[in-house]
Amino acid sequence: MCGINGFITKGQIGLEDLRGQLEVMNNKIIHRGPDEAGFFTESNFSFSVAMAMRRLSIIDLGTGAQPIFNKSEDILIFFNGEIYNYRELRESLLAKGHEFKTTSDTEVILKAYEEWGTESFGMLDGMFAFSIYDKTKNKIFIARDFFGEKPLYYTKTNNQIIWCSELKSLVKMLPEKPQISKEGLNLYFRLTYIPAPYSIYDSVYKLEANHYMELHLDNFEMQIFPIQNEKSITVDPKIPFNEAKILTHDLMLESVKSRSVADVPLGTFLSGGVDSSVVSLALSKQLDTKIDTFSVGFEKKSFDETDKSRTVANLIDSNHHEFIISVNDLKGNLDEILLNFDEPFADSSSLPTYLVANKTRQHVKVALTGDGGDEIFGGYNKYYIGKMNQKYSSVVPKTFHNKLKGAANKLLSTKDDKRGTRFKMRKLMNAINYEGDFYYNIISLAFQQEDVSQLLKEKWVKSEVFEPYKNTVNNKAENLTDFRNIDKILSLEGDMLVKVDRTSMLTSLESRAPFLNKKLWDFTGQLPEDYLMKGWDKKYILKEAFRQYFPKDFLNKSKKGFGVPVGDWLRGYLKPELKSYIDNHFLEEQNLFEKEFVRNLVENHISGKQDNTFRVWAFFCFQKWYKV
Repeated sequence: MCGINGFITKGQIGLEDLRGQLEVMNNKIIHRGPDEAGFFTESNFSFSVAMAMRRLSIIDLGTGAQPIFNKSEDILIFFNGEIYNYRELRESLLAKGHEFKTTSDTEVILKAYEEWGTESFGMLDGMFAFSIYDKTKNKIFIARDFFGEKPLYYTKTNNQIIWCSELKSLVKMLPEKPQISKEGLNLYFRLTYIPAPYSIYDSVYKLEANHYMELHLDNFEMQIFPIQNEKSITVDPKIPFNEAKILTHDLMLESVKSRSVADVPLGTFLSGGVDSSVVSLALSKQLDTKIDTFSVGFEKKSFDETDKSRTVANLIDSNHHEFIISVNDLKGNLDEILLNFDEPFADSSSLPTYLVANKTRQHVKVALTGDGGDEIFGGYNKYYIGKMNQKYSSVVPKTFHNKLKGAANKLLSTKDDKRGTRFKMRKLMNAINYEGDFYYNIISLAFQQEDVSQLLKEKWVKSEVFEPYKNTVNNKAENLTDFRNIDKILSLEGDMLVKVDRTSMLTSLESRAPFLNKKLWDFTGQLPEDYLMKGWDKKYILKEAFRQYFPKDFLNKSKKGFGVPVGDWLRGYLKPELKSYIDNHFLEEQNLFEKEFVRNLVENHISGKQDNTFRVWAFFCFQKWYKV
């Protein structure tokens, strides 16, 4: 696990100058790789190439330093991530006559590219962002993994193309502060995060998951292509449930095993939910020694689930580490956590994720997580709510619905940040849609489109902000497959994986997600939908596959989520800072927001008239980023 940086520039630049610029970029991400640095520079009359990385040593501690060159030293690679099938690929390459100088997965990527070209990118099972400089073709190839677990930003100017793992490195290279992106701004206030290919900055983008970029050094052109993937497993659409259940069990064990390869100590994040419990149990079955498990709890009992994680820890007899957090634990870290995202990011679960990662890093260097289980096995409430929209909109006239929605907003309004039944019903009523946008409304955690039009000044409002994504999935999301595909390209890539990558890497901890395995994605995508969601029972086949190991009904207990009571904090110790952001002078200087709408939103929340937690927290996080 590392961080990579690089740029190409037209014309000749001194090697010392190139190295100096790379060191500036590397120093911004030293937390991603505190163990060592790697550099490559080259310059001629036509162009200059500069590539670098920071390394967190996990595999091949002795000989895995980067860059790694091929035998003739005309192809080299910088790599961030882990390739879980590198041993199998290595055996295939050895059989074809390739020789290896290291035992690292980095060199396997390089040799695979030598043998199969860009087709090799689709053979990789892992999380990655890497850059390969092929001098024989005068090209640089930059690739990102299937789910988008590892980040990659880029920008192109007339004279330069820059890429990096974190936005902070890229911004440091620009001659002036970039402008705010209209698309990025609108996506943020709809979703509370900004998915690829957009960022908060105009002309700065994220390479989309499962894509690679081809940079032509001869003419300074840039092209982006999808990585071609063959289906990793084929399933009979009429597969009997029991057979599919056994296969689910075996595939999960196989995935956990492949993601537990490391030359350093590792453990698991254990929240007590289905996903982390299955991962922890599967890892304990693979190893001969006790595993380490780590969980975080809250002083506010409505958010605390340590009893569930303790149950699993006792069941698998792990070395369990439990951390109870309070407001005071976050006061000193809040700025560091939020600003490390480099752009507005309002998923409040990033706060406890950072704290548990920070504590975990004191014991191990790698942690397995349960991330991706809901997307892979259909575990979200919003999936069956999606089906409710179709039934509702087919029998309730639109005009009557609008009246019902107005009444629901009054009757179901809440004053406290509890996120219970009233909160969910109100969200459902506001998301109901008659034009096929329901699912995009339900994943909009902050503002719906009509609210964004009141929040932002007219020149900043962009409607149809989800249109580019609709072109990649069924335009009218109607079934579980559509919902999961939308989540893969939006919330998984833009929110969940960003949260885990930035918070864990801020503590120099590598996180791995066994559910994020292309074989599992391909497998569940071919199963009958009622194997994943049977009536109201979510993740049905996963729970049935592992039910034998857990106490009765344990896997059916509802999960509270990894949230924190930020709604209370905005009324408490964060209130002075929040109120400073609705100051007239401050808002006029920004010229982004409609002042009255923002002030009413904030004041109603602070006074306890309404619970506006998600929307006010999104505003607060944006302002914290903007101020810095």
